[in-house]
Amino acid sequence: MDSTIPKPSQLTHLAALPYPGRGHINALINFCKLLSRKNPNILISFIVSDEWLSLLAADPKPPNLHFSTFPNIIPSEHGRANDFPGFFRSVNTIMESPIHTLLTHLNPPPSIIVADSFVSWAVPLANRLNIPVASFWPMSVTVLSMYYHFNLLQENGHFPADLSERGEEIVDYIPGVSDTRLADLPTFFSGDGHEVVDLTVKAARSIDKAQFLISTSVYELEPSVIDAFKLKFPFPVYTIGPCTPYFETTNSCTDEYFQWLDSQTECSVLYISQGSFLSVSSSQMEEIVAGVKASGVRFLWVARGNDGRLKDVDREMGVVVRWCDQLKVLCHSAVGGFWTHCGWNSTMEGVFAGVPMLTWPIFCDQVPNRKKIVEEWKVGVRVEAVGGKDLVRREEIANFVKRFMKTESVEGRKMRKRASELQDICRGAVEEGGSSSSNMDAFIGRITTV
Repeated sequence: MDSTIPKPSQLTHLAALPYPGRGHINALINFCKLLSRKNPNILISFIVSDEWLSLLAADPKPPNLHFSTFPNIIPSEHGRANDFPGFFRSVNTIMESPIHTLLTHLNPPPSIIVADSFVSWAVPLANRLNIPVASFWPMSVTVLSMYYHFNLLQENGHFPADLSERGEEIVDYIPGVSDTRLADLPTFFSGDGHEVVDLTVKAARSIDKAQFLISTSVYELEPSVIDAFKLKFPFPVYTIGPCTPYFETTNSCTDEYFQWLDSQTECSVLYISQGSFLSVSSSQMEEIVAGVKASGVRFLWVARGNDGRLKDVDREMGVVVRWCDQLKVLCHSAVGGFWTHCGWNSTMEGVFAGVPMLTWPIFCDQVPNRKKIVEEWKVGVRVEAVGGKDLVRREEIANFVKRFMKTESVEGRKMRKRASELQDICRGAVEEGGSSSSNMDAFIGRITTV
C-alpha cells in the first residue's frame, strides 16, 4: 500500500486509537496535540471508551481534535492493575468489533489510522478496511527490539528465566541492543506470565504489516536500535519523542504545591512519583515513607489514594499531593532529583527536564528503562537492598536519598552534568530542524496533500 495517503482535495482525517491505559493514552494524545500544532488543518478523531471520555473531558485540547467513543465493554481503568492479563486480553479481543463499527461510521472516513501497537488487531483491521495505518510504539525502541526478537530468547534458552539463579547471564544477541543482563529484561520474560508474553510479542510483530512506525523515543538517545529497525522495515520509522506536554511548560501554574516549590532553594527538593498503575508492597511503602522522612531531604510526593502514612508530613519538609503537573514540577529550579518508577513517559520527562533520577522500577519495561537511565545514559542510580534482600530498609533508603541529593559531591556533579547534556539533546530534537521535529514534518508530509 502506498504510504503517501490523501488524493488531491481530500481532507486529512486521522483516527487515533490508544491502548486504554493512562501512560499509553497520555503519549498518543500528546502526539495528536503536537501534530495539531504543526498542522491545525488535520482533523483528529481520538477513540476512547465512555469512561475515558469522562476522565479526559476536562483536559484542554486543540479545536481540531474530537473524541469518538465506544461503550464501556472493557474493565475499568480503576481496577486495571487487579487483573492485568485479563485486561490485556479484553483489549485484544472484545474491543475490536465496536471499534470496527466506529471506524466505518466516522464522517468523513479516516484517511490514516494511528494505533497503539499494543492494540494488536488494529493493523490487520486497518489493512482489511484499506486504510493506511501507523503503528504507535509508546515505549523505548530498545524494549521493542526485546519483544520483537523474543524468538531469540527462546532459541538461546533464556525464556522463562529464573532470575535468582541466572539473572546475571548476559544477553548479547538482540539486534541494536547492547549487552544486557537477564535481570534487566522486561519483567514478562521471567516467571510464568506466558499469556502476557504472547500478547506482547503479538503486539510487537503486528508492526510488520503497518505502513509506518512511530516511536515516542528520541533518535539520539537510541541510535543503534533505531537504525536496526530502519534497515529491517520497508516503511518509514519516525522517532518523534518525547511525547510529553513540553509545549505547555511555559503556561503559568498557581497551584499551592507550585507556590511551595517557589519558596525552596535550588535543587533542594526530591520529587517522588511511582506512577499510576502498580505500587510496591505495603511493608515496603512503610520503609520508603520512613526512610524519606529520616533523610532530612525536602520532597514533593505524588501519592495515590489517601495513604495515612503521609498524613503527618511537616509542611516545612515536604508536600503530599494526589496529582500534579509532573513535567512543570520537574522543570522547576527547586527540584534536584526524581524518584521514579521508570515508566517511559516519566523517563522522558526526567531527561527533558535535565533532572537526575533515583530509580525504583516495578513492572514491565520499567526494568530495562532503569538500565538505560543508570548504565547507558548515566543520569541516575539504583535503589536496591543490601545483601540481596527483598525489602529495602528505611536506613538504606535514607542513606540513598541523602547521597543522591548531595549536588556538590563528585558523583552528584558528574550525574548532573550528564543530565544537562541529555537535556540539551532532547530539547534540540524538538526544535525546528531537530530530529523529532523533522520526523513529525516528514510524517505530516506523507499523510497530507501537497
